[in-house]
Amino acid sequence: MIKTVLISFTLIFSYGLLMAQGTSQIAESSARTEIQDRGKGMIIGQVIDRETQTPLDFATITVLTKQDSSIVTGSISELDGKFAIEVVYGEYLIKVEFISYQEVYINDVVLSSGKKLVDLGEIFLEISAQVLQVIEVVGEKSEMSFDLDKRVFNVGKDLANKGGSAEEILDNIPSVTVDVDGNVSLRGSENVRILVNGKPSGLIGVGDTDGLKSLPAGMIEKVEVVTNASARYEASGTSGIINIVLKKDHQKGINGSFDISAGLPKRYGAAVNLNARSKTINWFLNYGLSSRTGPGSGFTNQEFFNESVQYPFSDQIRTSERGGISNSFRGGFDLYLSDKDILTASALYRIGNDYSDALTEFRDFDRNRVLREISERTQDETEEETDAEYELNYERKFDREGQKFTAELQYQNSEETEAADYIQSSFNADGFPLGTDILRQQSKNVESNGTFLLKADYVQPLSNDRKIELGTRNSIRRIGNDYLVEELGNGDWYRLENLSNNFNYEENIYAAYAIYAAKSGNWSYQVGLRGEHSQVLTELLETQEVNDRSYTNLFPSGHLNYEINKGNALQWSYSRRISRPRFWYLNPFSTFSNNRNIWGGNPNLDPEFTDSYEMGYLKYWDNATLGSSLYYRHTTGVIERIARISEDGITTRTQPENLSTQNSYGLEFTGSVDISKWWRLDGSLNIFSQETRGQVDDIILEAKTFSFQNRLSSKIKFWKDAEFQTRLWYRAPETRTQGKRKSMYSLDLGFSKDVLKKKATITVSVQDLLNTRKYRYETFANGFYSESEFQRRAGQTTISFNYRLNQKKQRQRDDRGGGGNGGDYNGEF
Repeated sequence: MIKTVLISFTLIFSYGLLMAQGTSQIAESSARTEIQDRGKGMIIGQVIDRETQTPLDFATITVLTKQDSSIVTGSISELDGKFAIEVVYGEYLIKVEFISYQEVYINDVVLSSGKKLVDLGEIFLEISAQVLQVIEVVGEKSEMSFDLDKRVFNVGKDLANKGGSAEEILDNIPSVTVDVDGNVSLRGSENVRILVNGKPSGLIGVGDTDGLKSLPAGMIEKVEVVTNASARYEASGTSGIINIVLKKDHQKGINGSFDISAGLPKRYGAAVNLNARSKTINWFLNYGLSSRTGPGSGFTNQEFFNESVQYPFSDQIRTSERGGISNSFRGGFDLYLSDKDILTASALYRIGNDYSDALTEFRDFDRNRVLREISERTQDETEEETDAEYELNYERKFDREGQKFTAELQYQNSEETEAADYIQSSFNADGFPLGTDILRQQSKNVESNGTFLLKADYVQPLSNDRKIELGTRNSIRRIGNDYLVEELGNGDWYRLENLSNNFNYEENIYAAYAIYAAKSGNWSYQVGLRGEHSQVLTELLETQEVNDRSYTNLFPSGHLNYEINKGNALQWSYSRRISRPRFWYLNPFSTFSNNRNIWGGNPNLDPEFTDSYEMGYLKYWDNATLGSSLYYRHTTGVIERIARISEDGITTRTQPENLSTQNSYGLEFTGSVDISKWWRLDGSLNIFSQETRGQVDDIILEAKTFSFQNRLSSKIKFWKDAEFQTRLWYRAPETRTQGKRKSMYSLDLGFSKDVLKKKATITVSVQDLLNTRKYRYETFANGFYSESEFQRRAGQTTISFNYRLNQKKQRQRDDRGGGGNGGDYNGEF
């Protein structure tokens, strides 16, 4: 199988280089002929910020006549700072300018039949001394910037994120929610693909997203959210893609940042991000430390309808504490082999030692609601985990603007061991022990994961307004899970056969895609097709149960953009996507912390398929931005967690099942406004309707819901170097196939002040000031009813200190300047 992947990679690599040479020569020959026929030449160059050594996008380049400096033509720089201007033969003066920067003039630029191309090289701009002080105080990068199909959230600008984790960052992003079990949803759907630096990562977790709580916020630069991705991206994630971008700088010399934090309930953290850049190599190093304690609580009140049940009413009261310590290391280098070739190598290692303690009290009542029996079950669990990742990336740029070939190789390996002891005691209504023996059980879960990823991408411009993209992605994944549950009886531990087994998971995915993109006047469009062949095998080693599935699917996509005028644009988009069942959804063995509410997987699950349609409108004003989206998703094979009553009449078992269809409609607004130089508002509102239909066994399951989520953030600047932020969010109730999730709201506060001549910042943040972030559910199922409330973590107060070495706060990059072409036409992860 690996041989097949290597052959595939070799072919695409060779094809890319041949295309790069052959197609480039043809295109350049065609361009030379066209320019010669019209007597025109080309002026190219790149605009660079002299201080930060980073490209300046949307800089204005104006071509003036040498005689009287009248304007001939002009253009703006692209996202990488580069520009290309076609103009008739002649002698010119070039003016390069960008807001708050000193203008630069270039004399004696001559184009003729003997010199059709003039390369101005790197053009360095410096910040104007008159506005330097203003920029340092108020010209920082905004918390949120977005295009028609991609929104970017700058983590450092949200004061509530200081000292937190990746999980808390995602829970603060508009339209993204994290539930009591740590499951991440986008626009109400859990089928979202989470990436790190554009690729899958063990930092997230193996079969779940538990790793998010261990990833310190100080290592994260920004989070990108794509709701309707093109064929360039893997097809996983029916509701979209969330990409977490880790910090890495490219400034010359030595620079970096240092973060330390402490909070209550007990939490300590540290992050170090360092860069050392010379002309030919850029070294980067990240380190993150997270030590945390998370007290939680909750209750479940149940009523059972079976007449044979002795105690039909049961109240469960739970207190818990989860915590631990983790260390994350990431380092590597960018080697500039030439001005067009970059080789990047990096390695990541994380080690975590966590614990999870819980006490659950069961209070059982007879039919007259008289307390008859009390049971207590304790859990003492430890978790040890190691993750390692190794990456090698190569990027080749060519003489032709926009032509590029990239190749990536990645290997991940992780090991996790969980060991837990359970003790359960029974008492009568007065609290005296019953004559039954104390129940003692223990479990051990050993899990290993190995993933191999190989991908290559090639971009070939056909002209200034047309391009094609080709690529391949191949991944091989192996997961092993050995789960053992034992019970103490007559002085010996014996195995519980119905709960123990050894489970293997194998996944091979081979993919290739092609995209054609073009622009004509105010219109631009992109069409793509991605093909993926999937091989998924699950195996229960002890019972020899094997489920081997193989399927090939095509995933078309399309984006159509219309720029009404500068700062006012429309986009229509479509994509077909897949959501393969997660590893833990396929593993049939159960959680055991609560032996009356058992959760297990289902090895017979099929993938979900979604057709997603979206129309977006983006409007920029001088002091405000508004983005809106109207979307529709049609999903088949919907996966939902379904609860059933066991034969004893009081134990609920929950496992995921494929239902029939789901139709989702939504309207989303995201915007920001600068009310004044010192007051900024950001807000979002997602209104959606969802209809689900399906059948499990003989049970008909249907749900219609109308709900919304909104978020409002206010940031006030004062004392020239201080900020105060308030954020309020609300999630309305949501009806589900077996009940409903009730409403929830939260209020967060943050205050920051620059110190040490603005080289450092002190931040105090308060999350969930009113202690209202509690998940509340009602379940209506055959044979029982339950009402529950859980608080995964209590309100948090954190103080953090950030010191910047040879860095300044990130300046604003004209967040309201673009938008015409849509992020997916030129952008990428």
